Amino acid sequence: MAKNVLFIMSDQHQQRAAGCYGHEFVKTPNIDALAACGTRFSTAYSSSPVCVPARAVIATGKYVFETGYWDNCLAYEGRIRSWHHMLTENGMDVTSIGKLHFTREEDPFGFKRQINPMHIHDGVGDLRGSVKRPMAPPYRKWRGIERLGPGESTYTRYDSDITDAACDFLRKKAANPDDKPWALFASLVCPHPPYSAPQEYFDMYPEAEMPKPKLIDPDALLHPWIAKLGRCRNFNDFVDEEIRRCIMSNYFGCVSYLDFNIGRILQCLDECGLRDNTIIVYTSDHGENLGTRQIWGKMNMYEEASAIPMIVAGPDVPEAKVSNTAVTLADIAPTVLEAVGLPYMIEEEKLRGRSLVELAKEFDDMERPAFSEYYGPGADRAAFMIRKENFKFIYYVGYKSELFDLDKDPEELTNLFNDTGYKSPAGHLEEILRGIVDPDDADERAYIAQCALIKKHGGRDRIIDRGAFQGSPVPGEKPIFVS
Repeated sequence: MAKNVLFIMSDQHQQRAAGCYGHEFVKTPNIDALAACGTRFSTAYSSSPVCVPARAVIATGKYVFETGYWDNCLAYEGRIRSWHHMLTENGMDVTSIGKLHFTREEDPFGFKRQINPMHIHDGVGDLRGSVKRPMAPPYRKWRGIERLGPGESTYTRYDSDITDAACDFLRKKAANPDDKPWALFASLVCPHPPYSAPQEYFDMYPEAEMPKPKLIDPDALLHPWIAKLGRCRNFNDFVDEEIRRCIMSNYFGCVSYLDFNIGRILQCLDECGLRDNTIIVYTSDHGENLGTRQIWGKMNMYEEASAIPMIVAGPDVPEAKVSNTAVTLADIAPTVLEAVGLPYMIEEEKLRGRSLVELAKEFDDMERPAFSEYYGPGADRAAFMIRKENFKFIYYVGYKSELFDLDKDPEELTNLFNDTGYKSPAGHLEEILRGIVDPDDADERAYIAQCALIKKHGGRDRIIDRGAFQGSPVPGEKPIFVS
């Protein structure tokens, strides 16, 4: 029987920063309760650890190298059919509320309606991140410090509005039931920076108790690719011990504020009597480094940035289950299509993933790999990741590769790629990667597209002189550029 879909998404929620994923002190009672009545995926990854490409994968069910939505300025514009199009074409109500990070509201994304949408600024976004080879100069200023909390921000207020609108949508559906399934995409922005949590949530995480991130010291040995990323973004240059602790308290406070809003939506779903016929999915577009390896934000393949929460609940979904099958954001589109009764379209459209509901019902599939790719801000060359069983393989175009045994080394501190005892798993995972994509070809195609974009908008010097705005403005707000 076809079901409705409630797809709740956050922005920049590190997988580890949730009680159900084992965090020692972060409070997420509503996310934990959702996991308790559904299936939580332990091995879940962003398909591209930065906002715009990740969201294009969610929409299309296809990988970045297939679609060409390479970075935060080359966004989904409706050219490729999305699950939104497919549901709408079948007479279903598909509504989005909140952050989409596509091009412009008037573009044909396939939704019946967009409520209070956030898209990239002016349909283009922050072009500085698309400047490559050589990279744009390091920032001389980080607005994240200026906007550091505690306190309300435009993002926390936006999330409150998104939650109100989601509850209003659910009440209307309960009062006037549809003949066909509906899908609601409620897309929240917390805990994405600015790192500014409402006071009561900030107070839940005393600054003095914040842990020290690993490899944050300036003399720490880092992979050359990640060191170059750090020099380009250089946010850690603006962070002393006091500011670091304050950032972390605010970030965790924003996670708990996110959880509060998720709880409001789920409570409304229950009060409206809609849960029994609704598949609920919760995930995030990518994680957050939180200072690890001297990086703030996302933009790499280590666990802090690439691993994400992924929970599915609802009719026919096993309860209180933890699935160790690897999943990614490419599995969202098939999940929606299967839930609303259009499973045949998964194969018809040659989508990359599978339904999370179906995967939740099965035994763990340790042979299923997770794939991720990155061409975005701070990366002069592309990075790729394959996770399978206990191993993670990271391939950098033009740099040495990395291999980690996450069972023995969950913090990814020991690179085994050149260890003769691990040549077999390293070779096997690289073979899987090359069976999916030609890394060098994808890297070059991304670079060509980025060069064309920079040229179209006035060239490298003009874009660098304009500066960056370090975070998309909410609807009605203007970006503030800094250099």
